[in-house]
Amino acid sequence: LSTGWGDEIEWVQTYEEGLARSRQSKKPLMVIHHLEECPYSQALKKAFASSGEIQQMAKEDFIMLNLVHSSSDENMAPDGHYVPRILFVDPSMTVRADITGKYGNRMYTYEPQDIS
Repeated sequence: LSTGWGDEIEWVQTYEEGLARSRQSKKPLMVIHHLEECPYSQALKKAFASSGEIQQMAKEDFIMLNLVHSSSDENMAPDGHYVPRILFVDPSMTVRADITGKYGNRMYTYEPQDIS
């Protein structure tokens, strides 16, 4: 299920499972939308997988889901269906609109240099 994002991380299979596990564990859900053939997704995946700090945080502090297809839930695309994008959903099932990247036109996109 890691598709290269981190084999030591426990990944959920679906958005619905992620929401249920988030509510149960009281941990936020991190949803990574990406495409295998997208060079930007590949660059972010490489940075994500090679960062020990990020891997540890993903294992301990989040319920993790990576999607190579778009979710039908429009809450998962608040500003469009671009990749890569990362959204955070708190245990109350609220997409955190306040956690965004640096781009105004693609608010939930991140680049390798944004890892910190």
